[in-house]
Amino acid sequence: MEFEPATQSMAELRAALKQARRRPHGNVHRGRLYISPEALDTAGMETNICISRFSILDCTGSIHLGPWCMIGARSRIYTHDHIHQGRRPLLAQQEKLGVVWQDKYIGRDVWIHENVIVLYQVTEIPDGAVIGAGAVLTRNPGPYEIWAGVPARKIADRRDLSPQELRELVSRKPFTLREHLGEQWDRTRYIIF
Repeated sequence: MEFEPATQSMAELRAALKQARRRPHGNVHRGRLYISPEALDTAGMETNICISRFSILDCTGSIHLGPWCMIGARSRIYTHDHIHQGRRPLLAQQEKLGVVWQDKYIGRDVWIHENVIVLYQVTEIPDGAVIGAGAVLTRNPGPYEIWAGVPARKIADRRDLSPQELRELVSRKPFTLREHLGEQWDRTRYIIF
């Protein structure tokens, strides 16, 4: 079995970043996106990362991204927050005081799945962390931890599988519609796209 590349070419990465990187409060601070040189240092690959063009990388503050990282579609990484204190209208407060911002460090081999929101309060997503689809991350996870939920919490640790566990995982029989529906599958004229 042959698999398609999971990483991006340099042209694909540039195109994705052109869409994903934003500076919504560039009048307050103009951060940058720093990609580790190790992300461009894998033999036979132009890059070893994948950033969805449908993600949002808020570069009000700066973001560091390590090698072997993935940021899924519709994920949003925020480096700024609004001042929500007091009884004055919040928009008037923003016009007078601006927003608060800070930088964010994302380590190596971090997976931020689809529809994740990483809030301003998070300063570091360390090596090996996995943030599950739809999670709202409000605090820093630990290295090689798996977080999910709203708000996100630790649900597991990443661990190496034994050769036997790995064989069982990849040879596990998948759920199939044909098997699940049985005879109904054969006698129904589905509209197929």
